[in-house]
Amino acid sequence: MLKLQRFAGSIVIQIYRGATYSSNARAASAALATAASNGQGVGSGAAEEDEVRAAPTDLGAKKPKISGMVAAAFESLRNENESTGKATTNNSSSTQAVNNIDERIINAKTVNGLLAITENNIAFSRKHALKIVSILAEWSTVNRVKISDFENDSRFLRVCRMLGRTVPKNETNGKKNGTGSGTNNSNKRISGFRTDDLNTVLGVAGDDEAAKLIASISLPQMVKVMSTLAQRKRRSTPLLRSLAFNISSSSDQLDLKQAADVLYAMSTLNFQDSVLGAKVCADVQAALPKNTEKSAVVGSVLTSLGIMRYRDLDILESLTQWLLKNSEICRPQDLSAYFLTSALLNFKSAHLEDVRNKLAKSIVREDFTKQSDWLNFVWSLTLLGIVENSQINSVLSTEFLTKLESDKAVFTPTSKMRLLNLNSYAQLCLTGYKGALLPADSPAYDVPMAHTKSKQILVNGMLDALKSLLPAVNHVQSSVDSKMGFLIDAVCQFDAKRNPLPLDSQSADAIKIALMVVDFHDICHGTHRSASGPTNLAFDLLERSGYQVIPVPYSEFSTSDKLLKRVQYLEAKFKAIVSK
Repeated sequence: MLKLQRFAGSIVIQIYRGATYSSNARAASAALATAASNGQGVGSGAAEEDEVRAAPTDLGAKKPKISGMVAAAFESLRNENESTGKATTNNSSSTQAVNNIDERIINAKTVNGLLAITENNIAFSRKHALKIVSILAEWSTVNRVKISDFENDSRFLRVCRMLGRTVPKNETNGKKNGTGSGTNNSNKRISGFRTDDLNTVLGVAGDDEAAKLIASISLPQMVKVMSTLAQRKRRSTPLLRSLAFNISSSSDQLDLKQAADVLYAMSTLNFQDSVLGAKVCADVQAALPKNTEKSAVVGSVLTSLGIMRYRDLDILESLTQWLLKNSEICRPQDLSAYFLTSALLNFKSAHLEDVRNKLAKSIVREDFTKQSDWLNFVWSLTLLGIVENSQINSVLSTEFLTKLESDKAVFTPTSKMRLLNLNSYAQLCLTGYKGALLPADSPAYDVPMAHTKSKQILVNGMLDALKSLLPAVNHVQSSVDSKMGFLIDAVCQFDAKRNPLPLDSQSADAIKIALMVVDFHDICHGTHRSASGPTNLAFDLLERSGYQVIPVPYSEFSTSDKLLKRVQYLEAKFKAIVSK
């Protein structure tokens, strides 16, 4: 595909060398450059209003601008095809003519056969021109034909002229003569032809065809395309993969705003790509020292990393250092984003004590307009192990709970589970805590908890294996509500000799075991994979409650394994627990 993309660019370069077409080429290139430079990126995460884009650099200088000429006209295909479709709805002969052209293009075996289709054919459209250029590109890639065989053919030049949208002579002459009307007409032409890179790429009918155009645009334009995909909630896998490959392969560096836009798009579209993530994180680290004015873009980067569960200790430590150094300009919401992301990613900085004293203590309850935001902040401090008794007391107090429960929009299942996490943490982990606790009739206990379909499949596979190890139904219980904000996938008991015991056994020597399935969504991805912060908290609370925890990660336990293998896996886990 890369060869195909390079070929498309080289064809246009050859055409631009022709004197008869040079004026049109310069105008089209200028139009694309102007439209791209005037484009605005999509706001990222928490920085939608306050974020300031860093000064753009000439990242596209190394790309031949002339390749944009052919690409620039592709967007008009959609509109013209739509109007053509309306015109031919009631005209069966025109429809038949268009279909005949498509068949001839598909069946053509030679360059001459392809180009002959363009002659004296009223129904020939830009859609057909695009198909012909794509086929010629493919043939050249496999050495079936040579560019020199057709680059000067008048029929091929006509095809490229259709894709390039030639400039009216009066506009070109006006520009050459230095008159003001030439500039004004040029600006109108840019607006009227909609030649910017976004409409070009996104306007192409098929995702595969749009993906082919990505290599011909500059790095800032690629970022803009990706941001617009996120804005439109358009998760085009071929297009995203092409963007990821070309952005990752670029030797140019993303500025901080561009990096934030890419991460925002990845998180919004739930698009994971380890190579692209590594590239963006490396560029963020390089660009961070230059940012000394705004914390919004840093907050956006942090928010996106948390949503994606992308764990890279190097970038997280660099962001920590930046926040410590520039704490006086940091907004409360950006600091809160740092703590929430650190909690989700199970990241504890090497300078955690400085983070506690300089950053955590600078945030107070009055900094948040929503009760749920303060709850999330306290919850994140809890996962990091730096929460204070007074902070937990503030969210478990009757006053706070009343305000939280009154707003149904923020009193979500997530808020309820986090309240239960904090209530259990206060009872099991805090030393000398004498503050408020959730009342027994609190609505937080009514939270509905259920696994995703993919995780439930793993849980069912584990339960099937347990049936072969435990003799009776009363020896195992599944989907147990812990009352601590999470489900226990399975609970069982053994004695010191590894004999299973009924769950109602009151033996003092009973070893209580909690089996917890860890699926794809329970871990952090990226350079440094690990269990997420909420997963680790659940394990800690279970251990404090007297359970021996057996994690069952999806990477080790699969329902595609034979039952015997799954049984042997669990048996080995039980043996290791009892032996200790």
